[in-house]
Amino acid sequence: MTIQILADSASDLSLKHYNEFNIEMVSLTVHLEEKEYEDGKTIDPKSVYNAMRDGKSPKTSQVSPQTFKSVFTSFAKANKPLVYIAFSSALSGTYQTAKMMEQEVKEEYPDAPIYIIDTKCASIGYGLVVLYAAKLAQNGACLEEIIEAATYQAEHMEHIFTVDDLEYLYRGGRVSKTAAFVGTLLKIKPLLHVEGGKLIPLEKIRGSKKVLGRMLELMEERGTDFQNQTIGISHGDALETAEKLASMISEKFGVKRENILIEMVGSAIGSHSGPGTIALFFSNKPTK
Repeated sequence: MTIQILADSASDLSLKHYNEFNIEMVSLTVHLEEKEYEDGKTIDPKSVYNAMRDGKSPKTSQVSPQTFKSVFTSFAKANKPLVYIAFSSALSGTYQTAKMMEQEVKEEYPDAPIYIIDTKCASIGYGLVVLYAAKLAQNGACLEEIIEAATYQAEHMEHIFTVDDLEYLYRGGRVSKTAAFVGTLLKIKPLLHVEGGKLIPLEKIRGSKKVLGRMLELMEERGTDFQNQTIGISHGDALETAEKLASMISEKFGVKRENILIEMVGSAIGSHSGPGTIALFFSNKPTK
């Protein structure tokens, strides 16, 4: 029996990925101009970025308990194994909600083969973990292998990213007011990374031209074996810059272009990071 992989929309994977690798997806909610939308389904990221450029402040909320309960119950009833690979618990309550609903469902179906992994990852860094697990599932890997491999991939996933305006992250409670104020005032480009699932400011770079070069330096310092892994880049409606970064990676590390996955940062994460975000993801220890 094939093991079903479930992800949430914060993985920023495209519909093509969900279909090709038979991944189920549940949506975070985006609140914009008094309307609610399902991330990855009923709103596209470009609309969110355009609204933010016009001064609007979208908000987000986690996947609803009812959504998880319904999905988990259907798999429990069918006794079909389900592995939910979740968005970082430090950035959303989605993982905690899923754990609560798992407990509820298991009160009725104690032997339900439902497993939940907190990746402590976000955007395509999280998406790469999901894809790795989904490929294993498609190739007939057992539950233990999938859980172990996904946990390992998540632990070794590096996130290095820059945003155009720290104000967006501040509004969403993701960085402090001081960090946001200083960044905006000095026209510096902040570099951030993810540590323990949280967004942590790393460095401040003066001038946007230097940022991509510094991202590559950090990639060289932290990573290894780039030719034998998929590199991820996500962007806040800044495809040209993302493509430029991909070319620099190909040139510097000999990575084939087809091994670099570029996607737009989705509506839920984009509501916090804003237009102009560029994020780079790679494994610091791709093979065991």
